[in-house]
Amino acid sequence: MKRHLCTFVILAVLPALLAAGTAVPAAENKAEAQKLVDDARYTVQSFMADPNMGTMRDLMKNAKGVFIIPQLLRGAFIIGASGGSGVYLQRHGDDKWAGPAFYTVGGASIGLQAGGEASEVVLLIMTERGNAAFQSNNFKLGADAGIAVGPLGAGVSAQTANLSADILSFARSKGLYGGVSLQGAVVASRDSLDRAYYGKAVKPPDILVRASVTNPQASGLINEVAKAARKR
Repeated sequence: MKRHLCTFVILAVLPALLAAGTAVPAAENKAEAQKLVDDARYTVQSFMADPNMGTMRDLMKNAKGVFIIPQLLRGAFIIGASGGSGVYLQRHGDDKWAGPAFYTVGGASIGLQAGGEASEVVLLIMTERGNAAFQSNNFKLGADAGIAVGPLGAGVSAQTANLSADILSFARSKGLYGGVSLQGAVVASRDSLDRAYYGKAVKPPDILVRASVTNPQASGLINEVAKAARKR
């Protein structure tokens, strides 16, 4: 009963919280957006240098998109649930990437299996169905897009990954490794950050599909992702 109540509250309150973000001064939203972009870049760099993330490095070469959550917190969302914010980039061709678009993720049953209260998380989007989910204002992981925990460990082959999943998750928490269970988590676009970062009202398809807006301050992150995902 308590779990269902938490889920209900999240689904009910999340849109209101996101709408409230429009009252925040644009300068604050822009600063928050840029910090997310910078933190996401550091997360990609650290994951790519980590010997336990070899499987993720292999799979990134074929990923259609990548969602980077620099900090996923337990007990930081509503009523003891978990959540965080992140950025999404979508592949165009072999080496070109569009984005970032900004999202929040929250759920009553997010399991930080790495054993910590906070985790860095990278989601690799492996299918067009997974990509399509990010074009909507909000969607539910496990329902609108299937998600599975990606394999970790030095020497682990990418062939052992659940390649039938739309999305594969990789997580690290205070030096510990493990998956992160995001089944049932709600992902919602942060329109206020998108608007502040690009200087006008835009939707995820404008950023990710049409690539009609760009921000030069995102070039560091985009280059880092492109380098990590380059097919050699």
